[in-house]
Amino acid sequence: MHRLDADRLRALFTKPYGKPAPSEAQWRELYDDAVHFQDPTQEKHGIAAYIAAQDGLIQRCDDVFLAPAAIAIEGNTAFVEWEMGLKIKGIEFLYPGTSRLQFNAEGKVVDHRDYFDFVGPTFAPVPVIGGFVRWLYRRFVA
Repeated sequence: MHRLDADRLRALFTKPYGKPAPSEAQWRELYDDAVHFQDPTQEKHGIAAYIAAQDGLIQRCDDVFLAPAAIAIEGNTAFVEWEMGLKIKGIEFLYPGTSRLQFNAEGKVVDHRDYFDFVGPTFAPVPVIGGFVRWLYRRFVA
């Protein structure tokens, strides 16, 4: 089994602004053909759908960065804490989050789930809508 170790996970979850995202060949080397992917905005089944989702994000943005923080691996499960930045039409959106990865017997990612707040970082910087989102969050937290 050639599971992703902490160094390989750190490399996978590192993409500075201005640098290319992983290629299709790199994704296919690390992810199982039947991978399941889910985040707060979508759910995809299969490597082709996963790659299309990653490529779609890159194409919708002027630039993207991803920076890993803590990484924990136990058995066939890994957690990677990260921060993602998206530059869209001159505005930078920052999303702190965590990915849970599960590996199959061959050591490839068979399940990838991202956990992050999509609404707050997306709408908080937007005039008028941002004030409403912050008010709404305070209503639920206070």
